[in-house]
Amino acid sequence: MPRPALPARLRRLPAALLTLLLVPLPGCSGDKAPPSAGAPAHHTAEGFRNRDGSTIDKSQWEVWRWQLSRRDPPRPQPPLPVVAPDLQAPEPNITWIGHSTVLARLGGLAVLTDPQFSERASPVSWAGPKRVGALPLTPAQLPHIDVVLVSHNHYDHLDEASVRALAAQPGGAPLFIVPLKLKAWFDDLGLTGLRVVELDWWQSHVERGVEFMLTPARHWSSRTPFDRQRTLWGGFAVLAPEFRLIYTGDTGYSGDFADIRRHLAHRGSFDLALIPVGCYEPRKFMRAQHVNPADAAQIHLDLGARRSVGVHWGTFEGLCDEPLDQAPRDLAAARRQLGLADEAFTVLKHGETLRLQGAR
Repeated sequence: MPRPALPARLRRLPAALLTLLLVPLPGCSGDKAPPSAGAPAHHTAEGFRNRDGSTIDKSQWEVWRWQLSRRDPPRPQPPLPVVAPDLQAPEPNITWIGHSTVLARLGGLAVLTDPQFSERASPVSWAGPKRVGALPLTPAQLPHIDVVLVSHNHYDHLDEASVRALAAQPGGAPLFIVPLKLKAWFDDLGLTGLRVVELDWWQSHVERGVEFMLTPARHWSSRTPFDRQRTLWGGFAVLAPEFRLIYTGDTGYSGDFADIRRHLAHRGSFDLALIPVGCYEPRKFMRAQHVNPADAAQIHLDLGARRSVGVHWGTFEGLCDEPLDQAPRDLAAARRQLGLADEAFTVLKHGETLRLQGAR
């Protein structure tokens, strides 16, 4: 005799507990801990802060109530398409693998952002946000990766299995460039000889003639209930001789992006920006940490990018409340509202490769 199905609320308990412990949702704290002596203002004795001094905290009751009452929106019908990557495309080009994982070929380097190839974005295999649709490219199918950029330590952006696969790639492990205090996580994996470079906001590392600069963002960090804000977060400006790319990382809307444009004005405009457009509902929880498509379109303008591509959408169900295919529709509305051409800010299919023009 078949076992009766559990009520929906009970089935959600594991995911709700995981969210409560590991995915605190925002309210901006009014407490601004003083910086450590001689340290930048975003360094404090209690951990890192956003540039405005804020932290992103959680209301446990609100998180429980949201998780236990929410329903996953219906999956897109037909499913979101997955296409075969064009790994022979001439540089510069990008391939969207899914969520915030992008393969960028520029300046003679293969660069990977926020590697997440696993079935779930979670510390456990039985609960947490689950990938929807086929993975267009596995770690074994990647070209040799030269540099991996990690924007922060959340599970949908930094995945242990994916890091281990990249560290074991034929020809040697890539260089990992990470925000401050995140190198210890890699050390704890026991991977000997792994090259990991830590950066603070506005600091750079040059690899084979390409500069990688950590840029500020409005977000937070945590992998356990006990390490809130102990590692930094951010985005990356990638400055190759003939192409300039920026990946903003996860972020709420802030003045950081106009500041980034001013800070790097002497280097010329960005040829391409990778900006998150998904995981923005419920807005009450998400506003401080995740932009919506309208905010993302404004970031495109703030950065002065020649072109932008939306990431952080359409890949993992259970992260947020909007349907997985909603972001492109809301982005189209935002473009119309701001008078942007359709090609100025687009999205890609999973696996799609976009050929790009270099600097003029």
